Amino acid sequence: MASPFIEIPVGDRLVKVTNPDKVYFPEHGYTKRQLVEYYIAVGEGILRATRNRPTTLERWPAGVFEGAKMATREDYARGQAGFGAGKSDAFYQKRVPKGAPEWVQTSRIAFPSGRFADEVRPTEVAVIAWAANLGTLTFHPWPVRDGDVDHPDELRIDLDPQPGTDFSDAVRVALGPARDLLSELGMTGFVKTSGKGGVHIYVRIEPRWTFTEVRRAALAFGREVERRVPAEVTTKWWKEERGEQVFIDFNQNARDRTIASAYSVRPAPHAPVSAPVTWDELADADPRDFTIATMPERFAKIGDLHAPIDDEAFSLDGLLELADRDERDHGLGDMPYPPNYPKMPGEPKRVQPSKDTGKPS
Repeated sequence: MASPFIEIPVGDRLVKVTNPDKVYFPEHGYTKRQLVEYYIAVGEGILRATRNRPTTLERWPAGVFEGAKMATREDYARGQAGFGAGKSDAFYQKRVPKGAPEWVQTSRIAFPSGRFADEVRPTEVAVIAWAANLGTLTFHPWPVRDGDVDHPDELRIDLDPQPGTDFSDAVRVALGPARDLLSELGMTGFVKTSGKGGVHIYVRIEPRWTFTEVRRAALAFGREVERRVPAEVTTKWWKEERGEQVFIDFNQNARDRTIASAYSVRPAPHAPVSAPVTWDELADADPRDFTIATMPERFAKIGDLHAPIDDEAFSLDGLLELADRDERDHGLGDMPYPPNYPKMPGEPKRVQPSKDTGKPS
């Protein structure tokens, strides 16, 4: 008979793990207990990525099985964005769950709608383990820290291969024009696999700019890379316009848009993780090699490759100057925001080109 729960020591805490033998990843039989133990093994790394950051929890309480689905926007509108009969199998937890231990701290954040929420704010590895027991596979930290939740301290560059391209294409863009541009700007980028098919580059920045300004800087970065390799890279927001190129998703820097943290587990059958790598490793990296089974040994040997990310924070002045030049010399203004945003100042029409009737929005 399976144990109803166990308790695992994590620092000074005892974290209860219910149904520890429940299989979360049927392809290899990985259990909930193994998920929790994975996060404890890479605790220093996952905590560095999330510490004192409001963090959305991507919960898969039934595990990753064939046919499992994430809650849709319509599920949220119907009030069915949760686990259970008639509801989705996975969902995003943007508010601290009821019954959270008193040592789970929170940060209050504002959504684009103007509504507020108190999100989980990891301060110790026990918080990560507690969340994993709830079925949290992926941690989505905001690019801000508690105390100043309106000024990001991370620029996030998301290289997202589109249909017809793959991880190797994202790697080529990262190692070529993206890395070159970072060097020209005097910035140090920290690279990781997305855990799926993409590449993420993080740059620590001074927390002096708003979300709108950081997003504008990210768009300028993407456009400059696109100019250098126009056959390989696109910043087109509408999927129908992207073609077989690597999309630089500037909107990942908008308020309430988040990226899976370093060391986060992704909801795929083989339990992949978003893995920090060195720039030298990236050329030959295979994202399938980084899983909850392999990552603990790697972490024990080499530690957290993103550990130096806080050593220096960079200015966005150079990228914002690029943005000014784009607008002044090339007529390149803003791009559409995600669909859940209110209409933003200076934003073009938020309609797919194929559906554009020509009427004002």
